[in-house]
Amino acid sequence: MKSVGQILQERNIVLEARDPVVAEGFTQVPNFVLRSPTLSVGAKLAYAMFLSYAWNNDFCFPGQEKLAEDIGVSRQSVVAFIKQLEREGFIQVKRRGLGKTNLYTVLFRVHEQKRR
Repeated sequence: MKSVGQILQERNIVLEARDPVVAEGFTQVPNFVLRSPTLSVGAKLAYAMFLSYAWNNDFCFPGQEKLAEDIGVSRQSVVAFIKQLEREGFIQVKRRGLGKTNLYTVLFRVHEQKRR
């Protein structure tokens, strides 16, 4: 299966837009993430940012400081969001060693919702 980045390299349509919203692009977040009762709002936003970073690849490796800056929270909050996403099975984290950023794999596995 090709990565999104490979598919985009093969595209033959170019989007030229004067609208700055369109020019910056969009990130789609699966509804099962948005509706998850086990994830905090911050964890959902962190997941969306991981999707945004990983758009051209199958994985991403932003620094926690970068992620904190992009979503407007402290690094400590980002650490908590990442732990929550990992614990709930929404991402996998591979620690790459001292002085290197972690490698985050975004998992697209639908999590069953309990019916009320």
